[in-house]
Amino acid sequence: MLIIGERINGMFKNVREAIQSKDKGAIQDLARRQVEAGASMLDVNVGPASDQPQEAMVWLVETIQEAVDVPLSLDSANLDVVRVGLEAREGRKSLINSTTGHQEKLDQYFPLAKEYNASLIGLTIDESGVPSTVDGRVEIAMKILAAALEHEFPLEELYIDPIVLPVNVAQDQCPHILQALSQFQILSDPPPHTVVGLSNVSQRCQERSLINRTYLVMCMAHGLDAAIVDPLDKNLMDAMITAELLLNKNIYCDSFLEAYRKSMAAG
Repeated sequence: MLIIGERINGMFKNVREAIQSKDKGAIQDLARRQVEAGASMLDVNVGPASDQPQEAMVWLVETIQEAVDVPLSLDSANLDVVRVGLEAREGRKSLINSTTGHQEKLDQYFPLAKEYNASLIGLTIDESGVPSTVDGRVEIAMKILAAALEHEFPLEELYIDPIVLPVNVAQDQCPHILQALSQFQILSDPPPHTVVGLSNVSQRCQERSLINRTYLVMCMAHGLDAAIVDPLDKNLMDAMITAELLLNKNIYCDSFLEAYRKSMAAG
């Protein structure tokens, strides 16, 4: 399971203040703690923290790279912000987060990902918005796959995101996501990877951690490969580790939680 740490995001007050004051120590501490908690990749999102997002993205990438050596997920709806982040990576492995299913976006983002040897997340959203049905999500996923083939982009570097919606406003969509994850696995050979922005499911809800970790386990049982999560949530990470055990992806031992963490720390 690929865990992508979500905490370096200008939407969070502490990160926004660190970006605005150029506090490298605060960003680097957050990067280290997420990796130590089990993140194999870090999401990097300037968000609303700066009116010069390209400059802020470069500063964030360079700051994080001084502290940890893990792939970065460059998160922005602005193509130019993503590009400068990729340039700052200097050839290190990256994930672009993300393109939509709009044809114009696909024709921009696949060449960019190929140019920098980056992976790419494709969101199942198009000109009509987020589909309300499983078939609608699958249809857009097929469009993204077709664009990948057209641009000769390796499918093993593609991640499809079915777009998780908050349970308090779109409860009926939660099982649709699970069904879509299962369907994505039979769209191609090799199939695209799957990813979700997990915290969306509990936006503005009580018991956010409980909702998040329960839904993560459900998604994993339907074939989820990666998730953008808060790795500092120990209960969530314990649920993920246990789910991997029960899905026969790790070998059982009585101290499986400790063993898993030691294996991650060893690299």
